[in-house]
Amino acid sequence: MANTDLLLLECSSEGDSAFESDEMDTDELDCSDPLAMSGRCDLHKGLRIEISEHPYSMRKVANIVIALQKLQKFRHTEKVQSMEFTEHELFSIVMESVVEETVVMKVSCDSLKTYNKQDRDIQCTVCDHLKKKLVHNEGDPYLLAVTLKGGNDSQSVRINLSAYTTPSCTATKGQPVCLGIANSNLYLSCIKSASGTPQLSLEEVKDKEALKTIYENDDMERFLFLRSVTGDSINTFESVKFPRWFICTSKEEYKPVQMCTEQDTSRQKVFSLLA
Repeated sequence: MANTDLLLLECSSEGDSAFESDEMDTDELDCSDPLAMSGRCDLHKGLRIEISEHPYSMRKVANIVIALQKLQKFRHTEKVQSMEFTEHELFSIVMESVVEETVVMKVSCDSLKTYNKQDRDIQCTVCDHLKKKLVHNEGDPYLLAVTLKGGNDSQSVRINLSAYTTPSCTATKGQPVCLGIANSNLYLSCIKSASGTPQLSLEEVKDKEALKTIYENDDMERFLFLRSVTGDSINTFESVKFPRWFICTSKEEYKPVQMCTEQDTSRQKVFSLLA
């Protein structure tokens, strides 16, 4: 049994336990319990441990522990009184995992930063602080921000959010991501306009393999944005190639999605991600 791992298996609301607590509030295994001796033990706080003959990696165990903590947190909030979750709550848990589950690469600080695409993509709908959603007219090299009413939500584009790793030697303000339109080869990019200021564009990427690894100062860096999250659903997207320039929308309807500085208060820089 020395080669086996302990796996936190499941949450349970059952009251029976294979552990007994003494006056010092410590947990002791009750070996007279057939369930405990079979390699499965219930904990008095609602967790069950199973001794598995098929070892799991510590990464998998850590992911399970994190997931259980998130479920317990949502379970004990005032808004949720059971283990049943709305789509928004489950989506929030998944999106938090995208930020927290960041793989850090150890590199020398005098080398160029390298961004490697993670395996997981999240598909979502993006809307600004004024509830305007993003739409695309075929052939246009930009997105429009529009308030959709009367069942016209299907006109909004679905965004594939692809997360990237980042080197540990340089602190970043958020999670590096690429933003692509679902079921297409179109991606948002930040390029320099004819006037010399950063400009948001919608570009076709024919070779998606080129997006798997992006290097600092590489031309492909224009597709990277730093996603920062505040609270439950407040997101900002800062250009990696042009720091302190953010994706933003106009307060007016049917205006192109653009880039603006952090100091520009005339535009909307805050977005929500909807499942």
